[in-house]
Amino acid sequence: MDLTNVQHSPIIEEIVDVLCNKTQNTDRGFYRVEVAYFLGKMAACMRACVKTKDRGKIPVNIYALALASSGYGKGHSVSILEQEFIKGFRNRFLNETMPEIARQHLDQIAQDNALRKGTSEQVERDALEGEYKRLGAYPFTFDSGTTPAVKQLREKLILAASGSINLQIDEIGSNLIGNVDILNVFLELYDQGIVKQKLTKNTVDNARSEDRDGKTPTNLLLFGTPVKLFDGSSTEDQFYSFLEIGYARRCIFGVGKAEKKAFKTKTPKEIFDCLIDPGNEAIIRKWNQRFTQLADIARFNWAMDISDETSIKLIEYRAECEKLAEELPEHEEIKKAELSHRYFKALKLASALAFIDNSLEVTMTHLLQAIKLVEESGKAFSTILTREKAYMKLAKYIAYAGTEVTHADLTEALPFYKSTQAYRNEMMSLAIAWGYKQHIIIKKNLNDGIEFFSGSVLKQTNLNEMILSYSDETNFPNKPSDAFAFGYQNEKAPWSQLDKLVLTPGIHWCNHWFDGGHRCLEATQKKFNFIVIDVDHGIKIESVHKLLDEYKFITYTTKRHQTQGEDRFRLLIPLSYELDLTNDEYKEFMNNILAWLPFESDEGANQANKKWLSNPGGIFTSHDGKLLDPLTFIPLTSKNDQYKKDFQKVENLDNLERWFAGLMVNGNRNNLMIRYAFVLCDNGMKFDEIEDRIKRFNKQLSNPLPNDEIDNTILVTVAKRCYR
Repeated sequence: MDLTNVQHSPIIEEIVDVLCNKTQNTDRGFYRVEVAYFLGKMAACMRACVKTKDRGKIPVNIYALALASSGYGKGHSVSILEQEFIKGFRNRFLNETMPEIARQHLDQIAQDNALRKGTSEQVERDALEGEYKRLGAYPFTFDSGTTPAVKQLREKLILAASGSINLQIDEIGSNLIGNVDILNVFLELYDQGIVKQKLTKNTVDNARSEDRDGKTPTNLLLFGTPVKLFDGSSTEDQFYSFLEIGYARRCIFGVGKAEKKAFKTKTPKEIFDCLIDPGNEAIIRKWNQRFTQLADIARFNWAMDISDETSIKLIEYRAECEKLAEELPEHEEIKKAELSHRYFKALKLASALAFIDNSLEVTMTHLLQAIKLVEESGKAFSTILTREKAYMKLAKYIAYAGTEVTHADLTEALPFYKSTQAYRNEMMSLAIAWGYKQHIIIKKNLNDGIEFFSGSVLKQTNLNEMILSYSDETNFPNKPSDAFAFGYQNEKAPWSQLDKLVLTPGIHWCNHWFDGGHRCLEATQKKFNFIVIDVDHGIKIESVHKLLDEYKFITYTTKRHQTQGEDRFRLLIPLSYELDLTNDEYKEFMNNILAWLPFESDEGANQANKKWLSNPGGIFTSHDGKLLDPLTFIPLTSKNDQYKKDFQKVENLDNLERWFAGLMVNGNRNNLMIRYAFVLCDNGMKFDEIEDRIKRFNKQLSNPLPNDEIDNTILVTVAKRCYR
């Protein structure tokens, strides 16, 4: 249904304007739902109804759930509505309208009872008066209760033939569990205001009251903060249970976020002027008077018609919603229920708008205005269903805790974190797995049998901000060797300009920053976003380029390049994330990297304060590709634990064999075996030795290639390469 040109009800919008001004909040969704509830509350008190041709009379009442973050102005806005907008209606209804209607209704019942029983009308009237008083005072609004109390209140309202049952629960997250029983009763009361009586034992002291037929419209407002409601524990479970068994189809939903934009864009004086704007008070007076007039006894039992055209439009809307509900998968039962019953919520809201408008008909305009708000309610409901799961909250809590936490800390801080070992393990595994996708890394450390967890949110590497430091020998003319340890400047440099660093004479550089410019372990800062590998024997630089072809990297040859015929060079590889590791963690991290690489390299690269020397005569190569994902190599993580277990299976292989063994798990084994042989060939190995290495390597694979395939295809291809 196209609602592009449909505007919200001017009644609601005018009141919301005041609420936004008074709370200095520019987000209107929460307030629209709140105002809709109070309009329905007044209509229900006056027993307004809509006369439909297909379903008969339907009472006007509203159920609303409005959630907003702390500081939104929930309590303040409700107070404004109750104390300034509808106070006149409340006072007139309680002091004039309800007592008069109740008097007339009790007189009528007394007359009927006297005729039926053959007794005195005054006797019957006195008995009814006594019963009416024993049922207690009428609470216009209450915030908690019991099932017997609600049913007792219904008895009073049936005798009074006016009023409605109005439950408003603030901080629903904290109060939901305590009101489970009464909320179950409200499920039954929504449609027609009817609930079945409980059979109680009749005694002298507790006489069972007469079961009177009647309808008592019911209104419900639940509001509070999402954090308390979605606690990942029993409260959240109970809330979603309520949605499933009926509240999804009954409630109009609003979800707001505090948008205090006024405090960013206005001066304190401008804000003060807005708060005391006479226009606010004028609107409040206007609607307070209008609402007070609604409590006139002449408006009681206000019955509104609905035209065939409007009824057909409502059916059209229902059909659209039903179609969309059918397209949803079967497991989304709550969504289906909410979507397929939007039409009924729209009808009740449209009737409330018509009552406030003093209209004897629910017009097309009223219906479209109601549908627009109900559609916004549907979007708000979707955000409720896509709330954070408990394991997501766990991952975020560990990431932002700022210190190591234990199971005891988590149990105390997070209500959903239960004490059973199986639950903890499952929850932590889910948190770690989800965290990886959200750039959250969680580490686990065992100390004296106690598990400690720490986490951090990984920052993706910006290739224009590579972390490095350098010291220039020319700044130490009397003692250039001081550049080895002092005078290091912390910089962020573009990856594309690192040639200026590594090819400039006399530059000593590192991939870490240092406090005070002193290059030592104690002064080493923990952040880094690229690694440096030093290769001085065993493999040609061209072979490294081929093996790492899928990755982004830089190589430059050192001053000792080609000494004794060996390629000597440095390899710089950018990481996909900026890491934050202690010196010990960095050492273990680099050891994991060195073991993973398909060639041997200098173990000294595992020192966080390791420095490297530039080479103005070096051969510089920059290769484009993907950034290296470091997550597997970070110590104390589950991914690294799994990596180490897998490494144990191939630790008897050398670096190059481990590299290709890993690739062969998912790749074309024949083609990869040929590539392995080519690397050996390119590094000067003779054919006979290559043949021996291939066959020995093949036997060590978990799924080796057939010998015939080795002899007739792989070795034949390699021989052509070696003897060409």
